[in-house]
Amino acid sequence: MYPDVQLYIDGQWRASRDNRTLSVINPATGEALGTVAHAGIADLDEALAAAERGFATWRATSAYDRYKLMQKAANLIRERADSIARIMTQEQGKPLAEARMETLSAADIIDWLAEEGRRSYGRIVPSRGVSIEQKVIKEPVGPVAAFTPWNFPINQVVRKLSSALAAGCSIIVKAP
Repeated sequence: MYPDVQLYIDGQWRASRDNRTLSVINPATGEALGTVAHAGIADLDEALAAAERGFATWRATSAYDRYKLMQKAANLIRERADSIARIMTQEQGKPLAEARMETLSAADIIDWLAEEGRRSYGRIVPSRGVSIEQKVIKEPVGPVAAFTPWNFPINQVVRKLSSALAAGCSIIVKAP
């Protein structure tokens, strides 16, 4: 069964404010599989406000705790790989084996980027003067906006989402 997909804003799945949807079409049959909520300006404003609030919390979360949460997400994807792959094949026409491989690859990408987030070291830069110390400190910069293409629907989202989260940033994603 194909899920009707809602917007995920501020920790909740919900319809768009104007209840607009887009049909998801099975390319093999031309039949509608289900719908996806179509975000409007009011939804985007709410998503941005939620991302701002989330950023304040997420940037204060230690790199190690971010890593642990991201690792849980990767494991959930692995557990659900077969059902995720079936959905991807229905909505996109990608061969099932390729869809499963992309799904498992997404879990590996999350793991890798979570590990990289734990190694966001700063550095000391040699200065021109003896009494001058120059440091590079890596800090989260704020909410990220990400837009993804259709050809690798999971991996394109995962790369952007995991990079932002590992760095301590919140994110708004416009998936394909």
